[in-house]
Amino acid sequence: MTGWLCRLVDAVRHHARARVWRPTEALGRRGEDLAHRFLENLGYVIVARNWRGGGGEIDLVAWDREQVVCVEVKSRTSDEFASPERNVDRAKRRALLRAGLAYVHRASIETARLRFDVVSIVLDGGPRISHHKDAFRAGRTL
Repeated sequence: MTGWLCRLVDAVRHHARARVWRPTEALGRRGEDLAHRFLENLGYVIVARNWRGGGGEIDLVAWDREQVVCVEVKSRTSDEFASPERNVDRAKRRALLRAGLAYVHRASIETARLRFDVVSIVLDGGPRISHHKDAFRAGRTL
């Protein structure tokens, strides 16, 4: 029952946002809402949303056991041309790395506990969520 209720609340919230926000902003926020709930169901503890620092923004900051996880959420209405995670390019990874390092520095957390995940969401035919754990590091890509 709660899953059904959460989906209903998400749909109503998205409809309200779509009336006043640009379509891409509303889609991005809906994806963040879905990713937030998805990660919480996996046991992650979300501690920040849209955290800004170090010249970048982190969509979700979470704890997964002993690791602080910076999560980039990519949402698309379809994957007809490419999967959403393909848009996490080199420049985006660098910005996320700078923001993640700024976050752990400000929170006095060891950089060795920092991890970067990507959650991609395709909304056609109901949301399809893919979680790319430890998606990249300074020299590693998806």
